[in-house]
Amino acid sequence: MAEHITIGDVAPRVQYVADGVLAEFAYPFPIFEEADLEIRLDGTVLTGGATISGAGASEGGSVLLAAPPPTGTRVTLRRRLKIARATDFQNNGVLRARALNDELDYQVAAIQQVADDVIGTVRVGPADGGALVLPQRGARANRVLGFDSNGDVTVFDRGTATLGVPFVGGIPRTVEDKLAERLTARDFGATGDGVTDDGPALAAAMAAAAASGRVLEIGEGSFRTTQPLLLGGGAAGLVMHGSILYAGLGGQAALTLGDGAAVRNAAKRYEGLRVVRATISDWEDEADIGLVMRNLDASFVEIRQVEGFTIGVRTLGVERGFEDSTLVLGRIVNNRIGLDVRTETAAAWNTSVRYYGGHFAIGSTVHTDKDRFGVRLSAAPGAYVAHNRHLFDGPGFELQAKDRPISGIPFLVEVSSRSVWARALRMEGCSPHVARHTGAAQDHVYEVAWASQAYLVDVDYTSTATRVGAVVRASHQAAAFREASREVAAVPNLRAARIRWSNTEWGFEKLACLASNVSGAPVTLADYAFPALDAFGFTDNGVVLTGGRGLGFVVDARNCREFALAVDADAPRLAVMCFDAYRNVLTDTGAPLVRASGQSLVWNASARWWQGSADMADATLTRPQVVRLAPQVAYAIIGLVRVADNYEVRAMRLGCDPLFAPSLLYGQPGLPHGARELVAEAAWNPPAIAAGGSAQTSLPLPGARAGDFASAAFSLGTSGLVFLAQVASTDLVTVTAWNRSGAEIDLGAGTVRARVVKA
Repeated sequence: MAEHITIGDVAPRVQYVADGVLAEFAYPFPIFEEADLEIRLDGTVLTGGATISGAGASEGGSVLLAAPPPTGTRVTLRRRLKIARATDFQNNGVLRARALNDELDYQVAAIQQVADDVIGTVRVGPADGGALVLPQRGARANRVLGFDSNGDVTVFDRGTATLGVPFVGGIPRTVEDKLAERLTARDFGATGDGVTDDGPALAAAMAAAAASGRVLEIGEGSFRTTQPLLLGGGAAGLVMHGSILYAGLGGQAALTLGDGAAVRNAAKRYEGLRVVRATISDWEDEADIGLVMRNLDASFVEIRQVEGFTIGVRTLGVERGFEDSTLVLGRIVNNRIGLDVRTETAAAWNTSVRYYGGHFAIGSTVHTDKDRFGVRLSAAPGAYVAHNRHLFDGPGFELQAKDRPISGIPFLVEVSSRSVWARALRMEGCSPHVARHTGAAQDHVYEVAWASQAYLVDVDYTSTATRVGAVVRASHQAAAFREASREVAAVPNLRAARIRWSNTEWGFEKLACLASNVSGAPVTLADYAFPALDAFGFTDNGVVLTGGRGLGFVVDARNCREFALAVDADAPRLAVMCFDAYRNVLTDTGAPLVRASGQSLVWNASARWWQGSADMADATLTRPQVVRLAPQVAYAIIGLVRVADNYEVRAMRLGCDPLFAPSLLYGQPGLPHGARELVAEAAWNPPAIAAGGSAQTSLPLPGARAGDFASAAFSLGTSGLVFLAQVASTDLVTVTAWNRSGAEIDLGAGTVRARVVKA
């Protein structure tokens, strides 16, 4: 040292918080040499990589680091001296002031160092005095350290009931019981640093929670595991503040909650669940699952994040039900199937569950050639398939399938579910289908609050689907319009609507008469839609369908796919005939051309119609029927037929989605059915008619029969002439012009018109 330093009243330690820019930091206390300065970055002692200046200066100096520490790093500079005397004064030697000052300075600096260390220790306050002395090692081993009634240090047995809350009514509990009130993963050695394999520690913690009936807490951090984890149903619940990072083998569930078999896992509470796969699955193995929950009943589950698996979350009934629970969903990302609602056995069920929220999303570069689905309702082979009463509230789907030859559909329904409702859902970049049904699901309601596909959002019924009847409510500023219902046709009283076509044949207003065995070689719609047939019976209230007879509405189905048929009848049987764009009849080719909502349809080859497999009955919930037609069906006859027993029909109505206004076909050229009034016209230049004389002409009028009411008119002024009409013979009307005046009348060329009204 060039000159002796002065040790002032300055603490031998200083701290800074790095800003990521500065690399030089000052220390305001003196050091004797560079080795006396300790440099710590966030608690780690820095060895090398720093230039120290100012050693031996009373005012201190500075440290220049090789690189600026990252932002937020705590930089600690402190003086650390060896507590030792390195010099000695010789007997009868010269006592130099410099040497003495240096020794005293070193002693003062060492005392300051000790004082700084003492500041961070637990010590008796100045007013207490005395000393706190630890009991002997043997006395304190495996015991709890505490204070006695005098405030002195003592030890207690771990089972001693001496701890309690400072409130009235508080009951003292053992320390061990208090400490074990909630188990944490870190109690078993889990680190949560995202690098260490915490799998064994997490498994041990979960086993302890299940055995003790406690809630397990997984704290902040990323807990990496290479083994699948199971929290048995004995645990009261799970609270996660951090996440599980699964880095194990594929083909297994990363985290399973609850017991399988026939065990009922009731009243559980799982909060903050986060399970992330270290690398995204190849989406090939459906056993690769992020989170499985088994047999939950009356439980609450909050899922914050599940990412990167073939199946993100699976709710599973295993020889018992998954039911009456509430799930709050967060980010369900980059899974081929986000949520799988499933049953495993014939004795299991999955029903009555509420789902709130959920962001089901796929990254734009993730498996761009593979189908993906937000929610799937499924069952293992032979398992129970009636997944009923599920409510999804406000889910969002961002599936990255638009303009790609893949399916990205929010709901995939493979079971015979009923009453599954999805409210206010959002579709972004999805296929133009809100759901795909592959089985006998019905009575689903999909309410689309917003979709990038705009209005034309539909349900995709595959070739294996045996039921229809799902409702899609797409808003897009048309909500009020779509909540209305459109009636295509109505015959409120079939008895009053009957038309006497001939002495033996009857027809009905707006309806075509159907026969189960049409003679000849029928091909077109006109060959099957008869205006009238015999063998109908009548009561005071309606018409009785007897063997081989039926009634139906003929509709233009080129734009509208679904129709709803409602009837008032005893035990009616649904029937649908299908025709192509050229009105040629379509027959069964393997893939069904028509499906119904409440029952299966079977092909009747001789009649060439699809007929219901059961009667439309209130008791079996098949009375109202929605009929969905395949895209190749352009025209259809939708109605009722007699299959087994005669039955009475009193009223029939046909409706559809108000977005469409399909045409009801009847009473037109080539399709005369359903019309009570028939008309015909022709050009006629009657001759001059003498006073009191008459002239006649005949008009072909298909459907005209003897006994029909007939009338006629002429297109020119007919003062003095009376036009009369009568059915001369089948399909022919005779018009007579009678001159009742006293002079000859020559009308000239015009158009004669005849009308027949059937009784």
